[in-house]
Amino acid sequence: MKPIERFKNLIKIDKRDIYQIILYSIFGGLISLTLPLGVQSIVNFLQAGKISTSWIILVLIVVTGVILVGVFKIMQFRISENLQQKIFVRSSIEFAYRFPKIKFEKLYNQYPPELANRFFDTVSVQKGISKLLLDMSTAFLQIIFGLLLLSLYHPFFIAFGIVLGFLLYVIFKANYTIGLTTSLKESQYKYMVAHWIQEIARNHLSFKNKNLFEFSLNKNDDLVSKYLNHRENHFNILRRQFIQLIGFKTLITAGLLVVGGLLVINQQMNIGQFVAAEIVILTIITAVEKLFGGLELFYDVLTSLEKLGSVVDLELENTSKNKKFEIEEEYLNIELKNLSYKYPNTDTPILKNINLTINQGDKIIVNGNNGSGKTTLLRIIAKILEPTSGNLLVNDVNDNKVNLDEYRKKIGHVGFNTGTFEGTILENISFNHPSITKTEINKVLRIVKLTEFIKTLPDGLETMLYTEGKQINSSVVQKILLARVLLMKPNVILLEDALSKIDAKHSKEIFDYLTSKENPCTLVYISNDISISDKHIKRITINNGVIVNS
Repeated sequence: MKPIERFKNLIKIDKRDIYQIILYSIFGGLISLTLPLGVQSIVNFLQAGKISTSWIILVLIVVTGVILVGVFKIMQFRISENLQQKIFVRSSIEFAYRFPKIKFEKLYNQYPPELANRFFDTVSVQKGISKLLLDMSTAFLQIIFGLLLLSLYHPFFIAFGIVLGFLLYVIFKANYTIGLTTSLKESQYKYMVAHWIQEIARNHLSFKNKNLFEFSLNKNDDLVSKYLNHRENHFNILRRQFIQLIGFKTLITAGLLVVGGLLVINQQMNIGQFVAAEIVILTIITAVEKLFGGLELFYDVLTSLEKLGSVVDLELENTSKNKKFEIEEEYLNIELKNLSYKYPNTDTPILKNINLTINQGDKIIVNGNNGSGKTTLLRIIAKILEPTSGNLLVNDVNDNKVNLDEYRKKIGHVGFNTGTFEGTILENISFNHPSITKTEINKVLRIVKLTEFIKTLPDGLETMLYTEGKQINSSVVQKILLARVLLMKPNVILLEDALSKIDAKHSKEIFDYLTSKENPCTLVYISNDISISDKHIKRITINNGVIVNS
């Protein structure tokens, strides 16, 4: 989608508010038309050299007109503020909704936290669209109404209006495409600089090393240099527009003063009309300046919409379309038939012709070398990834017919990239779900061996965790993630080495529970621990994407 199309769509969503802003601009513009006429009449009365009731009434009318124009401005500001709030709310909901729903493949070569930074462009859209609507709509109407008023004084001003409109169009047409292109390039490198600083912050301990520190500065310098280069290119376009504006103002001002003076000398206009015309002309020139000044803002808004679009345009998962198959609550059987998967931009499949049946209650250990496809297998079972070929059956029904949201309610998954979020421990394990009781929470805390740790915290379960749980050790993080999964009461639990950070004693006790008859859930657990040898546990070995032992 082109940036200008995104702008049109934004306008369509809030067209009622925008119509109101324009309507108030029209009212204000019409009232503003009376001001030069009032000034003209006042000047004519003053030339007569006497104060009359009519003069006083005209002064009151002009003052009232100024007040009304101000009132309409205030009403526009109110609507504009409402519009800004709507844009912010919609954008925040859009981002919060989309990130969990974006197809995994679309984020394969992306860093989601960096993409999330695009949200800050919402502020640019908020401020920009408001200023464009208030200033540029007013400026445009001032030009139109001003030209209409001037045409009443003399036919010459009709020709002047046509020439003015043509020149404005030519200047805009000559600068729009290249101005938008340079703005997008500038923004691209702005985000690259921000992303690199984010990388430095994320790896700040590594960059304490002097060699790495110098590398980080050199790379930052290179990115900043490229940003400045593209910023300078964009500035050159803006400067060219400004030079064109100066020439335009000079030509129009000189022409109107000369022609207006000649009209007065030839008695085709009186002095009052000349003064009023000059007021209108100055208003038009000021409005033209606003239009030119708004072009930079227009580029910024289009660029910001394009950046927001880099997230909004990412393809979402199909969660419910024509998927009416109901999953039975009692069991969840999963079957993989001739299933293969190939990651984007790769030639070799990571999984090849996998055939595997997982019945409700099965306890399965998956092992294999790094890169053999273990994690990919779990992600396909969790329906994070869609198989490249073959089928995944859920209770003997093709997964394409199953509602994805309903399916995932039955799956508890702790992957290598799963972590805690900023919030209390209670929020992290229960999501404040109203159906989860305190008794259930305490039971799960005992199972994952978190009870004693919680007791040591002054705020207990209300203890605040920060991003990635930095203030707690990795063992506690894994226990919180396991507690979260168990409280979800899934049919199937998928774990990617989710006990590796927990001490041996607690790890064995948690594993014993997960594989016991007390836990009715199906368990698929990635682990290369060869000491696990319970008879009721099924072991699967994957080598180069193929099941070699099951």
